[in-house]
Amino acid sequence: MTVFSGSWRRRGALITIATAGALGVGLSAAPAMAHTPVWTVSCSEVSVDLTSYGNSDKNTVNITVDGKDLLPTKSFKNEFHQKLDLPEHTSEVSVRLVVKAADGDQYSKDETKTAPVCDTPGTPPPASDSPKPTPSETATTEAPTPTEEPSSSSDVLPTSKPSPAGDDLAETGSSSATPIIAGAAAVVLVAGAGIMWASRKRRTAQH
Repeated sequence: MTVFSGSWRRRGALITIATAGALGVGLSAAPAMAHTPVWTVSCSEVSVDLTSYGNSDKNTVNITVDGKDLLPTKSFKNEFHQKLDLPEHTSEVSVRLVVKAADGDQYSKDETKTAPVCDTPGTPPPASDSPKPTPSETATTEAPTPTEEPSSSSDVLPTSKPSPAGDDLAETGSSSATPIIAGAAAVVLVAGAGIMWASRKRRTAQH
C-alpha cells in the first residue's frame, strides 16, 4: 500500500507542476497577444487607438510629420486614443508612429504612412480632350439667313415654258403677194411713160 500511495503522490505532484507551468505560460503570453496598435492617416488627420498595453506608465507614443513632432513623446497606461489634425500641405507628407511598450521592445511599433493632398474646393475640372468646334462648324449650326429677292427683272431667270402664242411669228401686214403687186405697178408706170413719149412725138411731127 505504501508503494502505491507514494507512486500516486509523485504522479499528482507532476500533474500539478505541469498544470501550473501551463497556466503561467498562458498568463504571461496573454498580455503580449493583447497589444493592439491601430492607427489611420487621411489627407487631413491622424487617428491613433492603442489598447491593452498594461498598467505601466512607461508606455510611450510619438507621432512626427516629415521629421517634425505632431505629437511629442507622451506616456500612457494601458490605452491611448487621440485624433490629430495634419498641417496644410500641397504635396504628400510622411507620418511616422513610434510606440514603445513597457513590457519589451518586441511589442513596440515603428511604422510610417503617407498622407495624400486634400482636394481644394473650387478647383476647376481638368480640360476635356474633345476638340473644340472650328469656326466653319460653328457657322453651319447657325440658322440660315433668308435669300434676297432679285433687284430687277433682268435677274429673273427665263422659264422653259413656251409662250401661249406658240412658235409662230407675229403678223407684220405683208404677204407673199406683195412682190407681184409691185411688179405690176412698175409695168403700168413704164407703159404710161411710153404712151406719153409717143404722143409728144406725134404732136411734134404734126407741127
